[in-house]
Amino acid sequence: MNVNVYQHFRKDEHPFVDMVGDWIEQVDSQYTPYLTDFLDPRQAFILETLVKARGELELMFYGGYEVAERRRVLIYPNYYEATNDDFDIELYEISYPTKFGSLSHGKILGTLISTGLKREFFGDIISDGSRWQLFIKKEMAHYVTSQLDKIGKLPVKLKECDYTQMIEPKDSWEIEMMTVTSMRLDTVIASAFNISRQRSKLLIESGKVKINWTEVSKIDFLLEHLDIVSIRGFGRIQIREIEGKTKKERIRLQVGMLRK
Repeated sequence: MNVNVYQHFRKDEHPFVDMVGDWIEQVDSQYTPYLTDFLDPRQAFILETLVKARGELELMFYGGYEVAERRRVLIYPNYYEATNDDFDIELYEISYPTKFGSLSHGKILGTLISTGLKREFFGDIISDGSRWQLFIKKEMAHYVTSQLDKIGKLPVKLKECDYTQMIEPKDSWEIEMMTVTSMRLDTVIASAFNISRQRSKLLIESGKVKINWTEVSKIDFLLEHLDIVSIRGFGRIQIREIEGKTKKERIRLQVGMLRK
């Protein structure tokens, strides 16, 4: 990968940049499509930036439904005609005894990760308030269904669904405008949830904050375009657009908010 490319991305993103470079070279040299695992919005943005810089290849994104947050990406030569069927995504419903307890996004995700599964093997986890469904990479579906038989104390089963049975997700991002003095993690959290910088700092240092599903403990971590910040007990923030500065040199942001 060209050294100059790295300057556009954070140091911790450089291994992913290298991986994307390998995928591009593979499509270029073999002249056949390449399908990624599920990517978070920031990863998808990096991939799109690098592929478009090359100019010769095409991209298609799909996560199982139109507004999916986590999506697989197909990189392909311009002769190829891509369709949703190329993405090998299966939809499963989590069947559980509702009278004995309830599930949550965090419980489901934590259980999946604890079985040794990588986050990139499955896409969005969606709910209508009582029912829960998730999108799984087809190649891993059998393994996931064989591993997941309990979430917390609740016995569960994964049942494959047709896409006509997909529930209408209850949670949806609310788009808001805000201004901040900097893109530091503690500053953005404090501003988004109207809490003190000190409280924001304590949340980060106590392990309650994740960026793109990875725990971060640096209060001065600088957020970028399409990062998703999860704060346990508060909700999530997505940096949708960085829209320049106000007259008072504050940074103007468009963010997506999911409040608990």
